[in-house]
Amino acid sequence: MPKFCANLSMLYTEYPYLERFEHARADGFEAVESLFPYEHDLPTQVRALERLGLEQVLINTPPGGFKAQDVTQAWADGDRGVACDPLRVSEFKAGFELALSYAKALGTQRIHVMAGCIPVDHRAAFMDDAKGFLQTSSDAAHTHGPLLETYLENLAWSAKLAKPEGIEILIEPINTRDIPHYFLNRQAQAHAVVDALGQDNVKVQMDLYHCQIVEGDLSRKIAHHLPRGGIGHFQIAGVPDRHEPDGGEVFYGALFDLIDQISSDTGWSGWVGCEYRPRGGAVPGATSQGLGWFKSWKKSH
Repeated sequence: MPKFCANLSMLYTEYPYLERFEHARADGFEAVESLFPYEHDLPTQVRALERLGLEQVLINTPPGGFKAQDVTQAWADGDRGVACDPLRVSEFKAGFELALSYAKALGTQRIHVMAGCIPVDHRAAFMDDAKGFLQTSSDAAHTHGPLLETYLENLAWSAKLAKPEGIEILIEPINTRDIPHYFLNRQAQAHAVVDALGQDNVKVQMDLYHCQIVEGDLSRKIAHHLPRGGIGHFQIAGVPDRHEPDGGEVFYGALFDLIDQISSDTGWSGWVGCEYRPRGGAVPGATSQGLGWFKSWKKSH
């Protein structure tokens, strides 16, 4: 069966962050992921993982800034990563080094490098073109030029730094309804970036919620990309409301079976991150009460 991990930035928000590890373990999760663990005491996180036998499988680079105390303010200011911004390369590198230090301390083998939003002074010329921005003969490639060049250089630098530590770099297409002007939106774009870099520790973080909103055809995209080794991590949420994956327009049971089948055939052993907002909100026990789908799946498999 797929291995599910709890996203502690979105699940168990009825409790303080450092208490969420315990609740995730009590509900049967063997691993967790987090968006931004930086403003929480690092030694306490390490002790919680060790004491509970949990694995921290994923963290994000800071949305902006390069100090642990900068993260919340950067997010509030609208930053969603800076990897594509030609004017913020030094900030990106310092932020990535912070992420790498946390990943090493937490035993995390995957860092999601957030591409960021298209800078304001580039938006007027930006074309949302499905042809793909790596086709150098297209207008889309010309429009993306300096941003794409910066993005590829930052990813290559990050991958080189992370490789000796056994850490994968992940990139994630995100829908522009949730994050307007986000630089990377489509699966084909992300896999084109991975192919262009040609580094075996750079892979795609396939968030099925974002993919359904932007382009759909989830089963075929999983069946196409997963056997080829380009996917390093999945994330899930119900569509369109980003609640538990047992409601909405996506039948996740069939997708879990597909991932399970391909994993058996290929040996893929990655994780499926539960990155959704519980329907019950931040009421004590709401996250656990919404995990019927998870417990049922574990029981039947």
